[in-house]
This record gives sequence, C-alpha cells and structure tokens, in this order.
Amino acid sequence: MIQRPHRPRRNRKSAGVRNLVREVSLSAHDFIYPLFVQEGDADESIDAMPGCKRWSLVGLVKEASEAFALGVTSVVIFPAVDESLKNKTADESWNDNGLIPRAIKALKQACPELVVVTDVALDPYNIDGHDGVVRDGEIVNDETVEILCKQALCHAKAGADIVSPSDMMDGRVGALREALDDAGYQNVSILSYTAKYASAYYGPFRGALGSAPKAGDKKSYQMDYANVRECVREAILDEEEGADMIMVKPAGAYLDIIMRLKEVSTLPIAAYQVSGEYLMIKSAAEAGWLDEKAVVLESLTAIKRAGADVILSYFAKDVAGWLK
Repeated sequence: MIQRPHRPRRNRKSAGVRNLVREVSLSAHDFIYPLFVQEGDADESIDAMPGCKRWSLVGLVKEASEAFALGVTSVVIFPAVDESLKNKTADESWNDNGLIPRAIKALKQACPELVVVTDVALDPYNIDGHDGVVRDGEIVNDETVEILCKQALCHAKAGADIVSPSDMMDGRVGALREALDDAGYQNVSILSYTAKYASAYYGPFRGALGSAPKAGDKKSYQMDYANVRECVREAILDEEEGADMIMVKPAGAYLDIIMRLKEVSTLPIAAYQVSGEYLMIKSAAEAGWLDEKAVVLESLTAIKRAGADVILSYFAKDVAGWLK
C-alpha cells in the first residue's frame, strides 16, 4: 500500500468547507449585553469606554430593545449612583424606588421577553467604593451578605429574571438562594461571579460608575490572579449553595480558568469580556493598528472555544448586527 501524504488542508480549502467543519460558532443568543444606567434625561458618553454610554431610562430601554431585535435577548444593568445617595451601609442598594428597580420595570414593560440580569454588589452604593461594608478598614463578610439579600429581593420584586452577585463574599450564594426562596422567588436565577479575579482590567468600568475603592484594594475578597485551584473550590461551593450559572471574570486572560471550570462543574459557564479588554481593542482599532470586527470576533470565539456558554461583552450588539 502506498503511503500517501496527509492533507489536513482539504478541510480548509474553501469558505463552504470551513463552515461545514467549524467546531465553534457565535450566535447573538450567546450574549448578555452590559448596560450602564443613570438618573435624568440625558445619555452620557463614557470617555474611557468609547461607544458605551451611561443611559437614561428612556435611552436604556431603546438600546436594549434594539439589541433584542438583533437577537441579543439578555442584558445586565449597572447603576451610576449619585454621591449623595451613597453611605457606608449602601442603603440605596435595596431601595424599592431606586434606579435599578425602576430600570427593571421599564425594561420589562417595554420588552417582556427580555432577560434582565442585575448586579448584586454594594460598590456602586458604598461611599467607600468596596463591594462590602467596611468596618475599621476591613471588609466585613456576614453583614455584607445580609444587605446583599435585601438588594436581591428588591431586584426580584421589581421583576429581575437573574440576580448576579459580583461581591465575592463567602456564603452569599446560599444566603441569596434561601432569601429568594423564602420570599416566593424560587424562579429567580442566580448567576454567580464564581471566579472573579483581582484584576487591573477593571479600570474603565470603575471610571464609568465612579465605584473605585476610596482606600485599599479588593484583594482580600477578589481572587489572586496567580491561582487556579482556588476557582475550583469556589465553583464547588457555589454549585452546592444553589447557583444556576457560574462566571469567570475577566475572560480573555483567563481562558484556562474557563476551561478548568468547564471540566469540574455541571453548570453553564459565563465569562465576562471586561472593560479593559474592550478598551484595548477599541483603542488599537481607532489607531488603525487592528481590524476591530476581525479581532472582536476572534476574541469572542476564543472565549466560547475555551468553554463559555454565555459571554458578557460590550460588543454584543455590534456582533449581533454583524452576524445578522
């Protein structure tokens, strides 16, 4: 028998063949679209995140509805809170008449089938800029979890489909699940920030919301970016406590973490392409060094290839338009 040369290139010879054998593909339904909201009638551009805005309620509904029409059926909303409403115990975070409850109601009224995800954390409301209550320079865990439960119940009452704790406090998933169930919100899902790393990629986001810590850093509760096994421990705990989905944040520099959690968890895996990742692509594209569309699609495909079932990305609406 004649030994013939191997020709793997036959599976790459044309666009049709490449499409036929492609292992991973993107869909608009893969995305949760992060949106910022603020009080007032104005939509305000965010200098550190070109193309993103702090939306008024009217603008938020319009933007989410346009994304929904393109196939992006889920959004997550983050509030830019006036400094006058912030205090050390983040009381505004569970105000039933606050910005986020009103935003949830407006979105659901305009587009009932839209999946509305809310961020559960105290940093937008905490005058100290931390995800938890600060006592004598320490971020206290259990008092914070009690407030997070109030916040989640406030969001559930307003009509949120999914609450997403990003605080990284111990035991908060179990506490949230118990609080939601006991209040009759058994169908409200929990998307837990399971592997949220203490990352330098978050800078533009904190600027967009004015939520940077006033003192210290977040390394006592967000994870050390040098660690892998720690994320497995967090995933096991979140799954046991009742999480419905788990998240890796950031995404692009943490593809190995996405893959690791895919191996050890039975839950859907979300990954957040964060503000720093977004800004790097935007800046390089605006300078003419990169093809924005090509790099965005490649980076997001890599995140999905690593094992993400859901991707949070500021490019979600753009990608949906390109795919459409």
